[in-house]
Amino acid sequence: MDALLSKIDSPAELRCLPRTQLPALASELRQFVLDTVSQTGGHLGSNLGTVELTIALHYVFDTPHDRIVWDVGHQTYPHKVLTGRRERMHTLRQLDGVAGFPKRDESEYDAFGTAHSSTSISAALGMAVAAQLKGERRRAVAVIGDGAMTAGMAFEALNNAGFAHAGQPADLLVVLNDNDMSISPPVGALNGYLARLMSGGFYTAAREGVKGVLKAAPPLFELARRLEEHAKGMVAPGTIFEEFGFNYVGPIDGHDLDSLIPTLENLRDKKGPQFLHVVTKKGYGYKLAEADPVKYHAASGRFDPAKGFPSASGSAKATFTQVFGQWLCDMAEADDKLVGITPAMREGSGMVEFHQRFPRRYFDVGIAEQHAVTFAAGLACEGMKPVVAIYSTFLQRGYDQFIHDVALQRLPVVFALDRAGVVGADGPTHAGAYDIAFVRCIPHCSLLAPSDENECRQALTTAYRQDHPVAVRYPRGSGSGAAVDKSFTVWDWGKGLVRRRPRTAERRPGTPRLAILAFGTLLHAALPAAERLDATLVDMRFVKPLDEALVLELARSHDGLVTVEEGCVSGGAGSAVLECLAAAGVQVPLLVLGLPDEFTEHGDPAKVLARLGLDAAGIEQSIRQRFGARPALTAVAS
Repeated sequence: MDALLSKIDSPAELRCLPRTQLPALASELRQFVLDTVSQTGGHLGSNLGTVELTIALHYVFDTPHDRIVWDVGHQTYPHKVLTGRRERMHTLRQLDGVAGFPKRDESEYDAFGTAHSSTSISAALGMAVAAQLKGERRRAVAVIGDGAMTAGMAFEALNNAGFAHAGQPADLLVVLNDNDMSISPPVGALNGYLARLMSGGFYTAAREGVKGVLKAAPPLFELARRLEEHAKGMVAPGTIFEEFGFNYVGPIDGHDLDSLIPTLENLRDKKGPQFLHVVTKKGYGYKLAEADPVKYHAASGRFDPAKGFPSASGSAKATFTQVFGQWLCDMAEADDKLVGITPAMREGSGMVEFHQRFPRRYFDVGIAEQHAVTFAAGLACEGMKPVVAIYSTFLQRGYDQFIHDVALQRLPVVFALDRAGVVGADGPTHAGAYDIAFVRCIPHCSLLAPSDENECRQALTTAYRQDHPVAVRYPRGSGSGAAVDKSFTVWDWGKGLVRRRPRTAERRPGTPRLAILAFGTLLHAALPAAERLDATLVDMRFVKPLDEALVLELARSHDGLVTVEEGCVSGGAGSAVLECLAAAGVQVPLLVLGLPDEFTEHGDPAKVLARLGLDAAGIEQSIRQRFGARPALTAVAS
């Protein structure tokens, strides 16, 4: 079946193939990627679209000596297959398996770890300058998508790359993988010929020769320069990149190896910053994905390639994201000052219906988290009520704006922090591990942690009613399956809720009286431990403001406290409890359970939490080890 692919275990072996066999290899590789993702889940459309580009880059460049940096990195499955990981691709995105993104400690061919967008040009520029400083001859290539080019960081890097570094311009190639443009007449045989001509030696020599003559007559030189820009602009939209100091080539068909390879070969041998614009199609070669690239962006689990992704089951539990999306629509119906903002995550954040129903109040700002936060601040200044739907891990990119533009001015912006805690297969780059720590230390800001889907709606409503910045964190996927009350319930501000009290009359003599303070959805994992140990169980609801009165009451009436959170222990909710106790001069043993001081690996969320001791069994075991506790009730067997 895979007559060619089965023989390729490294790019060096790929480079031994004659070019005439590369189209057949591309067909095999595309089918292998489709078969793999249909079994493991993962990103599909983008990987099907980069098959030929991946082959061409490894065929032309001497990897891993030459460096390739893949922006975002969710399109690197073909790259992983060709760089010695084919036999392990069945473990993709699974615990202890192949990562879904480039990872430096996984392979020497993963030159730079990526997953957040728009970092590739900066990283590749750093590598190119390092090669110059060390006197090494190597090429650095940044592969970036049209979506990632919307971020300011990409343009900061382009602006910097056009200047001389270490005494001369850096030898950097930026490949713009444009998969939002259909392959239309400008990207055909004629354009491919023009791109090869523009990238070749004849065009460059002729251009430089003419420049040398015209420089003696500055007015003529300036006229020629402008004519060249406009002439190139007729066949290629590259003027902006030329202004950054790049030699722009393209656009060319990113699925045509006969155009890609000679163009890349010409650019490989050029000095200074080069920019190649290629046009690809998401889902290329798989008709279902080509027809619906949004739906087939990623597979959540297994599917039959012949039938496509399964239809959503009407009986499935609502996810937290869906609860947010419904709340957003309902609140927008009730309050015409509400506006919804997303940094290019409409589907992921559950805002499709909101966009359809309230298009004038929906704002997708692109992959620009910093702008999203300050844009919300400006709206709030004028009396609007902005709701920023953003993944916890992506808010990290707008942290300065969160502090300086929102919190410092005490503006009533609601941050809906999706993907809080362990996220599963996407791994450490997408884990929402730090929002508790980095939000609770900011003045004027509050942070709510609902324990189930119904509480999520109530927490969002409570946050929306405040006159200062409030963040609401909730996890990916579904929780306990709690029925959601569609009313707009507002919590008592800053108050926790005791969910379980001990059955004192049935306790074993000498059993320590414990109270478990749960922040967020781990309340449900802590419940079995509370039952077996006859402990008080509290749904804290608020990380900030902390219910200090309740904490101190529990500290004085119990022999020990346990905090449980799906966030980093350092500076987290447990730290807030410790600070409260210390400030009041109350001494009581306290066990803090949460994410350890390490990056959590990718894998099934339940398995990751179990490994970290944050499932029901792990929480109970940690409490027993810390407090020497046995099952507290005489009716429960030891």
